[in-house]
Amino acid sequence: MTPKRLLLLLPLPLLASCASIYYPTPAPVPMFTQKGEFNASVQANLKENFTAQLAYAPADHVGLIANGSSLHNKTKKRYLEQDLGEFGAGYFTKFGPAQNRILEVYAGAGFGRAKREEFARGETPYQLQDGRLEKYFLQVNYTKKKKEAYTILGHDWQLRYGAAMRLSYVNLSDFRLNGVRAPGEDNIFFEPVTYTRINLFGPLKFQFMSGWNIRLKNRKYLTAGNSVSSFGFVLNLGGDGTNED
Repeated sequence: MTPKRLLLLLPLPLLASCASIYYPTPAPVPMFTQKGEFNASVQANLKENFTAQLAYAPADHVGLIANGSSLHNKTKKRYLEQDLGEFGAGYFTKFGPAQNRILEVYAGAGFGRAKREEFARGETPYQLQDGRLEKYFLQVNYTKKKKEAYTILGHDWQLRYGAAMRLSYVNLSDFRLNGVRAPGEDNIFFEPVTYTRINLFGPLKFQFMSGWNIRLKNRKYLTAGNSVSSFGFVLNLGGDGTNED
């Protein structure tokens, strides 16, 4: 992926609309290569959706992932709130002529609550949506581990990049519309993302992730339109150091 293509991805968080009560979380991409590796990250986006992720490889080819996200965003027109936790497990392996590519497959579940208030005037809501979220996902990550360096502003920056494809089934239950119980909804979302990591120093990296949230069912409240974009910091530790090859 060239620097020009990376720059084209930057406006995507600004183009996302705000139509749904559900806000997707960034897909974990630990880039595991061997037993004993540990990955931690903190990420955010322009909607003030903060995510903390932890991942660990307890055995060769076995990875565990967990993350928690919190969104509390208020403007003159709306208030958005979502607290969601996810956990999962999966398989990872290296491949390619130089063993510098990684394939990861994870499956897991998530649980939380979401609220959306739309304001007509002042702070009096004319529509209030509130409900419980249940989520099940299948995710495939592809990462190129070979370092590529680009000179920007007189400094050489080492980059790694890849893609994650996540399929999520989300169920909205215990749903209330303006305080009155209403029928729940479910939907299936396809959430593809690309990500780039820039090496800062030692095991610390800056990560930018950009992607989309695509619905597979036609629903009124549990629909698509919210970005899967984020930026933050990633820490990789453990193993015998080949994670940095």
